Amino acid sequence: MKTPSLPPTTHVPQPYTGPSAAAVLAQRQQFLNPGIFLYYQAPLMVVEGKLQYVWDDQGRRYLDGLGGIVTISVGHCHPHVVAAANQQNATLQHATTLYLHPNIGAFAEHLAAKLPGELKVCYFVNSGSEANDLALLMARAYTGNYDVIALRNAYHGGNASGMALTAHSSWKYNVPHSFGVHHALAPYPYRGPYGYEDAAAGRKYADDVKSLIDYATPGKVAAFIAESIQGVGGCVEFPSGYLQHAYEHVRAAGGVCIADEVQTGFGRTGTHFWGFETQGVIPDIVTLAKGIGNGCPLAAVVTTAKIAQSLTGKVHFNTFGGNPVTTAMGKAVLEVIEQEKLQANCLNQGTYLRAGLDRLKAKYPIIGDVRGQGLLLGIELVQDRTTQEPAPAACAAVLEAARAMGLLIGKGGLWGQTIRLAPPMCLTQPDADFILEVFDVALAGL
Repeated sequence: MKTPSLPPTTHVPQPYTGPSAAAVLAQRQQFLNPGIFLYYQAPLMVVEGKLQYVWDDQGRRYLDGLGGIVTISVGHCHPHVVAAANQQNATLQHATTLYLHPNIGAFAEHLAAKLPGELKVCYFVNSGSEANDLALLMARAYTGNYDVIALRNAYHGGNASGMALTAHSSWKYNVPHSFGVHHALAPYPYRGPYGYEDAAAGRKYADDVKSLIDYATPGKVAAFIAESIQGVGGCVEFPSGYLQHAYEHVRAAGGVCIADEVQTGFGRTGTHFWGFETQGVIPDIVTLAKGIGNGCPLAAVVTTAKIAQSLTGKVHFNTFGGNPVTTAMGKAVLEVIEQEKLQANCLNQGTYLRAGLDRLKAKYPIIGDVRGQGLLLGIELVQDRTTQEPAPAACAAVLEAARAMGLLIGKGGLWGQTIRLAPPMCLTQPDADFILEVFDVALAGL
């Protein structure tokens, strides 16, 4: 089978003259926390990026099929975003929320206009972990309740409260930070008790949320939090009606509903700007990060004026949240998404990719499931379709083979058995063809 070739590009990378990958790795091993893990058997050193492509220290080009872990939304070093950052850096780099600056208000207004209903009040922070932590604070302050319901197979951050919400053993530490958090059954049609063929699966999975409210909280809950599509969990797409029924149960018990849009937001699903819209619901609080700033440390919590009022009872400010540079970049990202019609591109290229992946599933029995929406797709590998035994070794092998052919992808799922695809939203059809060709070769090699 012929080795695939990357689509041509006009960008010429700058010659790299810095330290070698081996020297950087040795420095990292000595001075950085060893808990920070690396992809690939031979770690990759990326030194330049342009839109959907990145280059390593040897000048080799790769298609970034994971978007810097869903962080690069409009493309690496997009000229409009870079220009906004450079212009603001040259004027004023920092002003806390204790002072007025036009960027934060302008970005907040633009962002709020993208959200439905009464979701019009923004609070800017620096990461998704911090956004989810603040969302919990808001929910508890507003409701007067403490207990929170999250989902199994979820991921909500690397800080203490985020790990408490995360029901994924690979990310949790044996420390008592999960007090007050209860985990409901993951609405996972491929592996859960209610499959794709069950038209009532959404309601049935949501019944477990009601059960937790009745027996674990008891009867009172501060919040229910869920990713609109589980990212780290393997791009798990919920059955129709799940969030609608779960939200009804939570609100009836006095709680608020939090949508974690860190990986699904900003048009990535294609059909809608926000992932929760694919379920026909409007949450009470939305958390945003990663693609919001196309790689800069920017995140946000957006809620209603009534819930936001709960934070006025104490002194509260954020040193770096709403920084002039990051908010200039955030506003520029929204402008690029609109001007370049990237949501429509996610729908078109995602539909094309999904069809190609379904063809590969018919060809290779090791593919147990293909799922997701737009440019957020998961390919779950199994050793046997009948038993659904996970195939993490095969997934790791595909990851390595794809890198060797010039494609960077991710993996997820409880056992590391699911390939994750979340490229920059500027992906082209030749890029999509390349991805499918790489998978074909990699899977044939297994």
